[in-house]
Amino acid sequence: TADMVAKAFNIITSDPNVKALLVNIFGGIMKCDVIAAGVVQAAHEVGLKIPLIVRLEGTNVDAGKKILAESGLDIIAADDLDDAAIKAVASIKVNA
Repeated sequence: TADMVAKAFNIITSDPNVKALLVNIFGGIMKCDVIAAGVVQAAHEVGLKIPLIVRLEGTNVDAGKKILAESGLDIIAADDLDDAAIKAVASIKVNA
């Protein structure tokens, strides 16, 4: 749920050494659009101040990517895990 994601975001970002947040989801049973909506809602609630990189793969992936893109948030979409890792490192260097 979005509440669980928000709690996770709060726990992770409470560490000042965390410079970016990478979410890697393979939505087999759970659909990517539902997961994306939860990530967007949680990011809004928490008010993330660090880069958020999201990689989605699985059922309804295109709908999930659309939700992320239209969220109004500065979410960095990634095509695969390698791409996500590269973008996470790059976002840290940009914000350093």
